[in-house]
Amino acid sequence: RDDWNKYCIEAIGNSIRIWLNGVNTANLVDDLTPKGFIAFQVHGIGKDTSKEGKEIWWRNIRIKTENLEAERMQGQLAPEVNCIPNTLTETEKAAGWKLLFDGKTSAGWRGAGKDAFPENGWKIENGELTVMKNGGPEGKRGGDILTNDEFGAFELSFEFKLTPGANSGMKYMIQESEKNKGFVIGPEFQVLDDQLHPDAKLYTTYPGSRTVSSLYDIIPAKNKRFNGVGQWNKGVIKVFPNKHVEHWMNGFKTVEYDWASDAFLELVKGSKFAKKEYNEFGGFGTAEKGHILLQDHWDEVSYRNIKIRELK
Repeated sequence: RDDWNKYCIEAIGNSIRIWLNGVNTANLVDDLTPKGFIAFQVHGIGKDTSKEGKEIWWRNIRIKTENLEAERMQGQLAPEVNCIPNTLTETEKAAGWKLLFDGKTSAGWRGAGKDAFPENGWKIENGELTVMKNGGPEGKRGGDILTNDEFGAFELSFEFKLTPGANSGMKYMIQESEKNKGFVIGPEFQVLDDQLHPDAKLYTTYPGSRTVSSLYDIIPAKNKRFNGVGQWNKGVIKVFPNKHVEHWMNGFKTVEYDWASDAFLELVKGSKFAKKEYNEFGGFGTAEKGHILLQDHWDEVSYRNIKIRELK
């Protein structure tokens, strides 16, 4: 702490990278502020009198604004963080990521049990895919929507924003019923306002198994960091080739289980999915692959930045 440290901050186009003593510590893609001031912070100490009189020195402050791309710092980069919704960087594309929602159209999605995207109940606006409360102005429920494609082992990343008291869900490994058109079955990453929606207090297996980020009605989420209603939250679902499954929310793992294992199927027996109507698919929790689904639960919930990469 008594030695000099060297920072280098690169802000080139929508790329922001920070280097500390030659090591890349931040690798951000963001287009929020294309230009601005350079500032040095005076940080308050509050009531912590032990910090009174502390000093920080700066020196050798220089800036360059031309020929930047050719003179980027070289070396191993930190993991890239893309903060531009509904886009893929070249790094993401190389890693196998694909957009499931382009931010403008319903391409790649259709209604559950239908051939086309619902005409009512859903809207695409400002780069957001939103299920409308009570079907929107027309009052006609759009119903659940799902991807045209099916996926087995994958990593799925998405952002969601709740309105007060709202309920929805991101489902995966979804199977459709031929006998009952529109009826679907599969595990669910719960999307819910835990404070205001009554479902948060209900359960069949374990208390809390219907709260946000939980495996709905089977495994309650733990270690949750929820940004709040009206704010964007990031969900991640990982289904590994060995059928190990994880839920993540805002950078913290909240659920994990082994898909199709004896232990998991025992949990299913104690849940609502043990009911007869769910068994025509061959049993909940045994599918090799399935669709990705967004649930219409009559409440307004928005989604964006939905992307997936298959795992091998």
